[in-house]
Amino acid sequence: MKITIIGAGAIGGLAGAYMTRAGHDVLLVDRWAEHVVALNSRGLKIDGVRGDMTVPVRAATPDQLEGDLGAVLIATKSQHAVDAVRQLIPLLTPESLVVSYQNGFNEPDIVAALDDAGLPGGKIVMGSIPNYGGALVDPGYIEFVHEGPIQLGEMDGSASPRLAELADALSALTSVQVSSNIWGQIWAKEVYSAQVVFSALADARIHETLGVERYARVSGAIVREALEIAEANGIHVEAFDFFDPANYKPQTPADTQKLLDNINHAIWLLKKDQTGKTHNFKKKGSGIWWDIVYRNRPSEVRSSNGKLIAYGTKVGADTRLNDRLCSMIYEIEEGKRKLGFHNFDELETYINEIGRALP
Repeated sequence: MKITIIGAGAIGGLAGAYMTRAGHDVLLVDRWAEHVVALNSRGLKIDGVRGDMTVPVRAATPDQLEGDLGAVLIATKSQHAVDAVRQLIPLLTPESLVVSYQNGFNEPDIVAALDDAGLPGGKIVMGSIPNYGGALVDPGYIEFVHEGPIQLGEMDGSASPRLAELADALSALTSVQVSSNIWGQIWAKEVYSAQVVFSALADARIHETLGVERYARVSGAIVREALEIAEANGIHVEAFDFFDPANYKPQTPADTQKLLDNINHAIWLLKKDQTGKTHNFKKKGSGIWWDIVYRNRPSEVRSSNGKLIAYGTKVGADTRLNDRLCSMIYEIEEGKRKLGFHNFDELETYINEIGRALP
C-alpha cells in the first residue's frame, strides 16, 4: 500500500518506520528540513520501549511532493492539521484517502476544507486515534515511550476495503482496532485527555501528579465535566484501554474510589512497558508537557481541549472547569504563569467553590 505521512514526528515517524520495514511504500513528509535530511542520510533511529533500531526510510519536505500520494496520514500537531491538508489539495482527487492521524477534533474541519475546494470531504476523510506514544528528540531520532493500539474507522461507520487495507498496514506497528463509531472514540480520547492536560500544569512525572490521590480527584472532576459535555452533544463515548467513561460519573465515595483506581490503572498501562528497561527515558510526561518544557512551543490544547469547550458552549453545557484548566495552560505557554503544584491547588479551590468536587 502506498502511504504518505504528513508529519514525521513521534506518531507519524513510528508508523512510517514500522510500515516501511514491513515492505509498504511509505514517504515521510516534514517541514523540518534538518529532520528530513537526517532521515534520508542516516535513517530513523528509534529507541525506548522496544530497544534500539535504525530503519532506512524515505523522506521529503512538503514542497517536494508530487503525483499520487496514496493514503495520506495527517500526523502533524493538531493545530496544523487543516493547513497541512489545504497544502495538499492540488494533489488530491475525489478518490483520495486522508486520515486525521492525531489527537483533536480535526475530522469535521478537514472535511470542510476539502468541501470548500470542491472535493467530497465526507468521502475522502477517515478518522483515527493513535494511542501509542513517543517523542521526536532530535533530527532523525525518535524515542518510543509507551505501547498502545490504534483506533481506525470510516466516519460513517462502514466497513470499507480501504479501511481493512490501511488497518493491515498499520498493524506492522501495533494492534489496530477497527471502529464502527470512530467519532465516539475520538471524543473519548479528548474527554480522557482533560486529565492529561491537568498533569501538564507542573513539571513533574505522572506518579507525582495523577498518581497523588488529592490531585487525581481534581482531574477526575475535570474529566467528569468533559464527559458531560460529550453527552450534552449526543455523543456515545467509547471506552478504550486507558479509559472507561462509566467510572467518571461517581455518585458515592465508593464510586469515586473506583474512578481513582481507574486513573491508577491508566498510569500503570502508560508506564508498564518501561519497567525493567535500562533506557533512560527523555520524555517523562505527556505530549503537552513535552511541548511546553522540552520543545518550548505551544501545545495542542487550543485545537483539542479548546474545541471541547466550544462544543460545550454551543449546547449550553457547563464548561467552567475545562475552561479554567485550558486558560491556565495558555498562560503557561505565554509566560504569564509558572509551572508548579500551586496550579493544582488553585484548581482544587475553584472546584470546591463551585460545588463540583467528587463525592
